[in-house]
Amino acid sequence: MDWLGFLVIGLSAGWLAGRLTKGGFGVAGDLLAGALGALLGGLFFRLLAPHPWGEMPESLAGAAVGAVVLLLLLRLIKRA
Repeated sequence: MDWLGFLVIGLSAGWLAGRLTKGGFGVAGDLLAGALGALLGGLFFRLLAPHPWGEMPESLAGAAVGAVVLLLLLRLIKRA
């Protein structure tokens, strides 16, 4: 996947993660978490399984899961 595709998936995942975690860190923070989550989640999902449905659904799912986890961890750190 090229960098533009990665960016679109990361931004989409950040938006989705912000909605799922109800609040997040604002639009910019959620989008940044989505980009970082896309990197971490994508790497994790690629280690778990091959691409059964192609690269796009797996990347979006991995990015969304990574972004949600990252937002929840950041929220816990912010409270402390």
